[in-house]
Order: sequence, then C-alpha cells, then structure tokens
Amino acid sequence: MSENEPVGGNAPVRRVSDWDAARLRELAAEHGTPLYVQDLDRVRENCERLLAAFPDADVRYAVKAHTGRAVLEAVRDAGLDAECASAGEVDRALAAGFDGSRLHYTAVNPPARDLDYVVDAAEAEPDITVTAGAVDTLDRLAERGYDGRVCVRVNPGVGAGHHEKVTTGGAAKFGIPYDRAAAVAREAAERFDAVGIHAHAGSGIDPDQLDSHRELVARMGELARELAEPSDETAAPLDLEYVDVGGGFGVPYEEDAPPLDLSAVAAATREAVAPLPAGVDLAVEPGRYVVADAGVLLTRVNTVKPTPDETVVGVDAGMTDLLRPAMYDAYHPISNLGGGRDRDGGDAPAPADREATPVTVAGPICETGDALCRNRALADPFRGDLLAVGVAGAYGYEMASQYNSRPRPAEVALDDGTATTARRRETLGDLTVVEREAASDGNRPEATPDGDRPEAGR
Repeated sequence: MSENEPVGGNAPVRRVSDWDAARLRELAAEHGTPLYVQDLDRVRENCERLLAAFPDADVRYAVKAHTGRAVLEAVRDAGLDAECASAGEVDRALAAGFDGSRLHYTAVNPPARDLDYVVDAAEAEPDITVTAGAVDTLDRLAERGYDGRVCVRVNPGVGAGHHEKVTTGGAAKFGIPYDRAAAVAREAAERFDAVGIHAHAGSGIDPDQLDSHRELVARMGELARELAEPSDETAAPLDLEYVDVGGGFGVPYEEDAPPLDLSAVAAATREAVAPLPAGVDLAVEPGRYVVADAGVLLTRVNTVKPTPDETVVGVDAGMTDLLRPAMYDAYHPISNLGGGRDRDGGDAPAPADREATPVTVAGPICETGDALCRNRALADPFRGDLLAVGVAGAYGYEMASQYNSRPRPAEVALDDGTATTARRRETLGDLTVVEREAASDGNRPEATPDGDRPEAGR
C-alpha cells in the first residue's frame, strides 16, 4: 500500500494498527496536533456493509455521531437517510444535500427554537418526518400549525448499551410508555400524518446484549401489527409506513474484541420483527457503526514524568478533544507512532525497538479525570512522539468543548488518499468572538453600582 492509497479494505472492523503510520505522521506534521483524521472511504465501506446486511430496510444515519459536512455528503451519496436529534443537525443535513424525504427529526424534549426551525423547514421540505416522544411534543407541534408527517417514539421498557448513560430503551426520558403507545399513535393520526413508530435500545450495543435488542424489536413488531391490524374492531387501522427499531450497533474498541456479526444482527432483527403488516417497512438508524473506526485522533507527547506510582505521559489532547474516556470510562486503543527525541536531542528508537511500558496518558486539562488511558502498556514514550488514538470517529469531535478555554482541534478528511481540511483548528480569538460581538453590538450588560453584573431576566 502506498502512502496515498485509502486506508482499509472492507473488513468488518479496522484496528488502529491498520492505519498507515507514515501517512498519519505526515498529516500531523502538516496540520499540527491535536488532529482528527476521518477516512471517507471507510465511511462508505461501512455504509455498504449496512446496506448489504439490511437490503430491504430503510437505513438512516444517526447524524449526532459525526456531523461534519464531508462525512454527511459521503453518507448521503452512499444512500443512507439522515436521522437528526436537533435543529442544528437538520440544518447541517439540509446543507449537505439531504432533501426532506430523507430527513427524520427525532427530538427529545425539543426546545421551542428547535421546533420553530423544523416547522419552518417543513414548509419548504414537507416530506420531513418529525418523531415525538411525548404528548406535549405533539401538542406543541399542533400549536405551531404543523400537520405533517409524524412518528411516535415508544419506550419499550428494554434497554442496552456500552454504558448506563447511553442506555435509552428503558429510561423514562425517552418515548411514550409502551402500554400507552397505541392510544397515543391513534390520537396522533387524528391531527397529523402518522407514518411510523420508533424505539431505540441504546448506543454501542455489543454481541452480549443482542437479546435485549431482539426483545425491543419483537415488541415493536407486535405494536405495529396492533396498530395496522387492531384486535379491537372499533379501532381504526393506521396506515403505517415503517417501524424504526433504532441503531446502536456496537464496534470493538479493545484490540482483541471481535467485530459485531452484522449479518447475524440483521437476520435476528428481521426474525424478531416479523411478520410486519403489508406495506410496513423496517428502518434502522446506525451512527457509531458508520463512522467510529473511520476516525483517529492524533496527539503529541510533550511531557514524560516518572513517579513512584506510575509514569505519566502528558499529551496535547485531553478531555476537551475526546471526552469519552472521562465521561464513560471508555476504552480507546492507542498506538505510539514514534518520532520523538531523546534527552540528548537525538532521534528516539523506532517504537518497534522499544520495550512496552505501563503508562497513564494524560491531557492538559486541570481535572484528575483528564486521561486517555491509565496503566496501559505502550512502546516506551519519548517527548515528541506521535500517538494515534483509534476508533475515535464517533462522538469524538462532536463532544469536543472549549473547557479551560482551549480551542477545539482541527479535522482532516481523507478521500481516496487525498487530505483536505474538514474543520480548521480554532484559535484563541475564536474563544471570545461571541463576547466581542456582543460588546460591539452594545449588548454587554452594564455593571451595577456594587460592581456585580445584573442577573439574566432581571
């Protein structure tokens, strides 16, 4: 493989060791670190695998996993629809070329400004579908004059996921309780064009949790049959278009974890939901599976500090760049790509020629939790080494923040081996631009006589 060839091959999973180390070192030298690298060829491969596994289903990309324009355009061209959790994601999807028939807005407790935006967008794109998980949300849509396509989100009482914070299927926050869902869906059909029902077990479902996924799918199949072919002769049948059973298909983060058997998942999903009423299709909405192993985060070692308890390796990426380890105790594989210098200023040995040393890789944020790994064996690190943090394409940049007044990192997209800047690196000036704009508009609150700022709304 040459340095300019796309990385990968349509295997079920790409490990961090499968990336071209020389190419990653080139990108880090050109663009600096921290740096996200997203391979669009791998995104397309993952889309192809999903479409092959679910040939008769509507496959919708959960945009929240990665909202970058280059990724959205690659997903669009691959044939997936877009499932959006906010008005901002709807706006991004429209800008990336998705039309309304391929847009699904699935909000949770949507703010008023989000509903206003989506209802306005539906004027121009009437085929947008709005998924509501509460009767109040349906009422708020009606109050805005919306009478278009809706889907009812159901809480099936079954959840799964890689962490309790992303297990949605059994959490009261998400969806109409299962025992009320049929009545709510029928009531919604009197005010809107009710086209579907939806549920989602959680994020990062691994092979050991497929029983929960199958149970969710089976319950949604039962509900679809009850709505389309009601046992109560007094209940009008609903003309549903689809049953959306969510996504959450997991990817292996640990190096020795097996890939998800997507074909088996698809077969189990079809078996559990069957038989669907005539004219009702299956829909799934993967996010992580599309983009996770298509991305890496590159970070540079700036400090190596031996202590009596552990060796701390300081790097220029932290929880503001990749939050998942701090928030979920998530594991990301890390590979030392070398390039560092020894204390005498000479080239450090190649990583393959070094001993593996247990280290804690810590970022620059003033928090104890700011660590990418703890007690992990890596090739003995030197200052200046480049580290590649693998499987970082999902919820990496999306959860980045400016905490500690740190600018967010840059991101490059690889397309057939060619790198382009997908998101520029933020500057210190970007951190204060909204404050400076507010001050220039004359909206900066005046100080009260005692020197305190007035409270908002007072």
